[in-house]
Amino acid sequence: MISAGDFKNGLTLEINGQVMQIVEFQHVKPGKGAAFVRTKMKNIINGGVVETTFRPTEKFPAARIDRKTMQYLYFDGDLYNFMDPETFDQIMINQDVVGDSMKFVKENEECKVVSYNGNVFAIEPPLFVELEVTETEPGFAGNTAQGASKPATVETGATVQVPLFVNIGDVIKIDTRTGEYLSRV
Repeated sequence: MISAGDFKNGLTLEINGQVMQIVEFQHVKPGKGAAFVRTKMKNIINGGVVETTFRPTEKFPAARIDRKTMQYLYFDGDLYNFMDPETFDQIMINQDVVGDSMKFVKENEECKVVSYNGNVFAIEPPLFVELEVTETEPGFAGNTAQGASKPATVETGATVQVPLFVNIGDVIKIDTRTGEYLSRV
């Protein structure tokens, strides 16, 4: 059990049957009245953010979030298939759970499968991926003082804004958190 007086950023708790992660917290001691803890928490299952206050003596159980490295095998209909590289157990995860997190991930790459009490609620792709450009328009000279860019489609089907010098067949490095082009490889 963790008391509200011991809150830290990033701490994951079970509050009123929901799994919440503390984004911000502040201990407040008003001139009149009892002290309290003002928090901003994110529901890690559905992503909702809530601001709440607690008495410093309130206690909550810590939530155990499991992150397991698994290999992405293939996409079949509306199910993503993953394999545990140690035990070779395979699991299927619905497309609704995965969302957009797999748009830069190729088959056979490793991802982190995030679960709470055995229920998978998110997929964390690698932070950076290297993908080949399969489709883009040729770059042409012009006003490039502002760092001109053009759309390019990579081998997973996702579209990324790239500089004009990137051509079809080039391998580029992409940040999966923002979807931004980083460099040519």
